[in-house]
Amino acid sequence: MTFTAQATTPMRPQTGPAKGAALLSLGLAGILGGVITGQTLAGYALLAAGIGLLTASGAVMYGQMLLSRRQRNRRLLAAEFMANDPGLCFTTDDLGRITFANDHAETRLRPDMGATLASVLQDMLANPGTTLNRMQIRAEGLGGAMEEISTRRGHVRLTVTALGAGAFAWRIEEFTDVRVRTGPMAQLPMLTAGRSGAILSMNEAARSFVGGRVRGLEEVFPEAPLRTGQIVPVLHGDGTYPCFVMESQANAGKREIFFLPSNMDAEPQDAEWAGFDGLPVAVLRLAGGGEIIQSNRLARDLLGLERTDGITLQKVLEGLGRPVGDWLEDARLGRGLSKSEFLRLKSAESETFVQVSLGRVDEPTGPTLIAILHDATELKSLEAQFVQSQKMQAIGELAGGVAHDFNNLLTAISGHCDLLMLRHDQGDSDYADLVQITQNANRAAALVGQLLAFSRKQTLRPEVLDLRETLADLTHLLNRLVGEKVSLTLIHDPVLKNIRADKRQLEQVLMNLVVNARDAMPNGGEIRIETGIKRLEEPLARDRATVPAGEYITVRVSDKGCGIPQDKLQKVFEPFFTTKRTGEGTGLGLSTAYGIVKQSGGYIFVDSVVGQGTDFSLMFPVYLNQSDLPQLQSKAPEKASAPQMSREEGVILLVEDEAPVRAFASRALKLRGYTVLEAGTGEEAIDLLSDDDLNVDLFVSDVIMPGMDGPSWVRLARETRPDVRVVFVSGYAEDALDDSSDPVTNSVFLPKPFSLNGLLDAVHEQLANHSTASAIP
Repeated sequence: MTFTAQATTPMRPQTGPAKGAALLSLGLAGILGGVITGQTLAGYALLAAGIGLLTASGAVMYGQMLLSRRQRNRRLLAAEFMANDPGLCFTTDDLGRITFANDHAETRLRPDMGATLASVLQDMLANPGTTLNRMQIRAEGLGGAMEEISTRRGHVRLTVTALGAGAFAWRIEEFTDVRVRTGPMAQLPMLTAGRSGAILSMNEAARSFVGGRVRGLEEVFPEAPLRTGQIVPVLHGDGTYPCFVMESQANAGKREIFFLPSNMDAEPQDAEWAGFDGLPVAVLRLAGGGEIIQSNRLARDLLGLERTDGITLQKVLEGLGRPVGDWLEDARLGRGLSKSEFLRLKSAESETFVQVSLGRVDEPTGPTLIAILHDATELKSLEAQFVQSQKMQAIGELAGGVAHDFNNLLTAISGHCDLLMLRHDQGDSDYADLVQITQNANRAAALVGQLLAFSRKQTLRPEVLDLRETLADLTHLLNRLVGEKVSLTLIHDPVLKNIRADKRQLEQVLMNLVVNARDAMPNGGEIRIETGIKRLEEPLARDRATVPAGEYITVRVSDKGCGIPQDKLQKVFEPFFTTKRTGEGTGLGLSTAYGIVKQSGGYIFVDSVVGQGTDFSLMFPVYLNQSDLPQLQSKAPEKASAPQMSREEGVILLVEDEAPVRAFASRALKLRGYTVLEAGTGEEAIDLLSDDDLNVDLFVSDVIMPGMDGPSWVRLARETRPDVRVVFVSGYAEDALDDSSDPVTNSVFLPKPFSLNGLLDAVHEQLANHSTASAIP
């Protein structure tokens, strides 16, 4: 049996005209069949079908005619626009065949109509077929595409626009290489390579130096990997030649590599070094002692210098942490060349940082250094912001932890002092000493409160405030603070709105700012406090903070004092930082103000000019909603007073991990007549409550404890004792209770350090509320 191979032609979908012709043929055939068949049912059916197909063929052919006319008009319109375009412009069909070329393209490339665009661009692009096909596919999907390609003559920009089905408009722009230089060497050698090391293009200077076009980087640079910014051997003729190599990243992952032939026996100004100024990065050529032998244009622009003759690197840059000369000497000896350094520009008005990488070049006259410079100002600014944020967070955590421990100590000191005062009347000689101990404990508590304010962990009691009334109440005290040499002026906006803040803490902020303004004017002057209203349509970014859009009440405290230097301006809110002499300030005033304002949801900014004065600006959001008032009641610390005891009854479970605080609280409650059960941890409290016969009227618990914290064990205990009320105590802020989304109901918060009367009043109130709730039927 013999098989015969038969060539088959793949079927292609019919175009519009072909479909119209087919329908026309079928229609005529149907009409003819109907006539032949005669006046029969089949004849009439064929005649009707033929007429229908004839009508359909006419509609298809007419629609195709309109579509063809529209596409032809679109191509004609595109050709009309491109006729006088200075670029090389073409229109092509879907197979890439040229249907139009403008005058510039005719003169420059002399294309034949019907030839493919890829064949016309063969001498301009390395692989035009692949590039044009890729761009045409993108244009079909997106309507257009654009690419820039490096060539041996410079750069080419290709733009394509889809004109409809099967028609495209192309525009080609040629750019002379921006790195062209004058002199005996007509151009700096440059090549473009891909990620894999394949060479995509080479300019005339590079091909002339290497001896022709090559395919890979290894055929140009025999030593791998390529070391940018250094002198490396480059293949030249039958051998190698030392060249200074510089690499930069282009688009689409491409690498642009420049190499400058280095004649070691020639002077720096010889023609061999004439291309140094055209390098695309900032480069310095240094002598061993740091003298700048040569610099290119980008380096001079970065350093802010017109000329570098007679200038050393030490006079321009600083901030290394050791003498710049020692660093350069180590580099000259070959040490530390792999690590770049960040230096600060001396002459800049604002802080400008430069990243410097050094390379060593051995010359007959001795080793010299090549310094590659990069502007690192933005990088260092981001780094400074991160470091500042981390530092402030760490100091805040430290301050909060120290304040918590101090509050426990102060609670024990003042509490046991209160117990002693119960055994002494005011006529006793020891009573005055006990009062002094209590007063100094309260002063220490105020200092600890400043630490908590900075760490934003103090207990705030916010209320709706009218700043005009607040400042009016505070004016008398402020006038006493500023003294006779300084005048205080208050200016209010007549339509000022309310804010929500802790009045006592806000007064502390204003007093701190006024005292600082007074101290800045030792010879007297004027302090102005101005209130106003400001609406931000867009977020305000300033001083590493972003203020959301909205309406704000502003308070501005300004003076005409000595001012604050710019290098210290960003440190004024740091704790323990002060410009005053030793003994004149603790450095906590502004950090306290900062913490209070931030915890109140506001913002604080400072502007200052040395010799002209300082302005502190506070911004608080306008208070509009009454629904966010606090639900938990907080007990304020009591002033020093003689404790008053009266007998009461009840069983109290006291849970406190600090033994001195637990001892004081237990004795105070027992003296009042309560039965006290003690536990050092939440786990011990749960064990005590496992006895179902044990009746407990009130829980008094610390919030933060090792193991199970206060809210956690209370929630667990309330599963079997749901009606027991709670008094929470803590050296931290009331916010410590907000860590959980499940609030503890029927509880109050008592901040440490608390007095004996403060503890007893909180316990009495909770027990009284429990009795009232139980009595309601």
